[in-house]
Amino acid sequence: MAKKKKATVYQVFTRLFGNTNTTNKPWGTIEENGVGKFNDFTVKALKSIKELGVTHIWYTGVPHHAVIRDYTKFGISNDSPEVVKGRAGSPYAVKDYYNVNPDLAVDPENRLQEFKDLIERSHKIGLEVIIDIVPNHVARKYKGETNPDGIVDFGAKDDTTVEYNKNNNFYYIPGKEYKSPDWKEGLLPLGGNPEEKIEPFKEVPAKWTGNGSRLAQPNINDWYETVKINYGIRPDGMYDFDTLPEDYFHKNYEEHYAFWKNKEVPNSWIKFKDIALYWLNFGVDGFRYDMAEMVPVEFWSYLNSHIKMQKNDAFIMAEVYNPDLYRDYIFLGKMDYLYDKVELYDSLKHIMKGYGWTDHIAVVQNNLKDIEHNMLHFLENHDEQRIASPEFVSKAEIGKPAMVVSATLSTAPTMLYFGQEVGEPAVENAGFGSASRTSIFDYVGVPTFQRWVNNKKFDGGQSTKQEKELRDFYKRLLNFTKNSSALMGFYQEIHFYNKETTKDYDHRIFSFVRWDKEEKLLIVSNFDAEKTYNLDLKLPESMVTSWGLTDDTYELEEKLYGKIKPPLEVKNKEGHIKIELLPLESFIFQLQ
Repeated sequence: MAKKKKATVYQVFTRLFGNTNTTNKPWGTIEENGVGKFNDFTVKALKSIKELGVTHIWYTGVPHHAVIRDYTKFGISNDSPEVVKGRAGSPYAVKDYYNVNPDLAVDPENRLQEFKDLIERSHKIGLEVIIDIVPNHVARKYKGETNPDGIVDFGAKDDTTVEYNKNNNFYYIPGKEYKSPDWKEGLLPLGGNPEEKIEPFKEVPAKWTGNGSRLAQPNINDWYETVKINYGIRPDGMYDFDTLPEDYFHKNYEEHYAFWKNKEVPNSWIKFKDIALYWLNFGVDGFRYDMAEMVPVEFWSYLNSHIKMQKNDAFIMAEVYNPDLYRDYIFLGKMDYLYDKVELYDSLKHIMKGYGWTDHIAVVQNNLKDIEHNMLHFLENHDEQRIASPEFVSKAEIGKPAMVVSATLSTAPTMLYFGQEVGEPAVENAGFGSASRTSIFDYVGVPTFQRWVNNKKFDGGQSTKQEKELRDFYKRLLNFTKNSSALMGFYQEIHFYNKETTKDYDHRIFSFVRWDKEEKLLIVSNFDAEKTYNLDLKLPESMVTSWGLTDDTYELEEKLYGKIKPPLEVKNKEGHIKIELLPLESFIFQLQ
């Protein structure tokens, strides 16, 4: 059986990927600013993604979310701009879980088939497909138009006269009507355009808002476009479902599945289980769960065990931002991977910005060593600032050492956000919200990425030399990580040893080793954008012994660019490598 290798997830914002329109008018319509389609992911486009070293592609924003555009001729009900963020709508306000965003189809009537064809194209070239499930909330006006037989919409059978019922899908505010927030400049529906008439949104009784607000008039910073799903948690916080015994922390998904088999669970649990199994049958290979910690861990045990029983290699990743909950959601909730945001990402961000110390990387990894495989690494995603944005560090190259460390530090998958590989700075004012993050709410072009797309030739024909060099760096790094066996093996930092014993080595450098029986690696990165280091980098006696080295000279090969082959000299059971480390430079040395 082939050994498992490191995975790389390419997150692509589906509506933006193939959009070649460069107008970028704030609050622009599809006609003005354009929109990408499923069909833009041609075989050539997908091959250009795979060649980066990608194994999984996460098509973000596929489930049919609330949109402003009129699709009534296709049997789709309209949504009020009062409860749609931006011109294009938030992908996290899902309106119909059994269909896909009509904006993404050349023929909206045929949109499910167009997505199915995209899944087949992705599979044909060897990419596994991930889509979003947003379990905590749905669009304020949820309406399934193509539900399979026996599927009833969220809320359709709710008792709306009470705040809470175990089998209601929503929480209600009886006797109160929903009222829109007090609008702020920049967040007004349709940008406050006086020429566009907005029909007032009606909701009686008002429902709790997605982030848990119990106000009939939510705050402008609440998730007012969504309503919270009821998982059987009473308004006073008590549970109306069975909790898992403590020993289930160490039980497998089959045992979790068996636990729930004869239990009565809230209706919302069943609805989301049916949704997940539907998409698995459709051909999807896994899911990314939004804000998973806002949903009880028992539900995840129920859902993920059902998923794994149907597809045991389904790829499941989730947002959980409270480190105290990581282990519960991994072991009890049966998640494969959680975002390593609060620990590693935040540490790397501080180092890139110049005030963090690399010492903290080793501390983070030590604290997570029992779950390191489950902590997915990233430097960008749709929620985070682009590295090249002026609000972050202005220059994409400053992210290179962080990317080397992020991609090689653990056995966990790496995630890459489309456009990161060419240094997209996200400086456009798309309309809703602010720049520094590529807009997920509006129709917009992504200029740096569009230069790579090159009128759908996907060859970088318009990219600058700097953009091409950056993409080449990502391609070299991620293809190395995909093929390295050592990166699925052991880890040991040598940072503190070198900090104590090596002249000029400081907190702007990080070094560590990765190894298994077949491959031995020494990795060192310089996070400083100006300083060159001339080092006698050391391998401590413990590693010399562990690697079975004796006092001798060994050859090293640098695997990123292959520019240097410095000798590793072992003297008195201590390894020495003399190197010059340029600003923002990293080396991945392999013992020959």
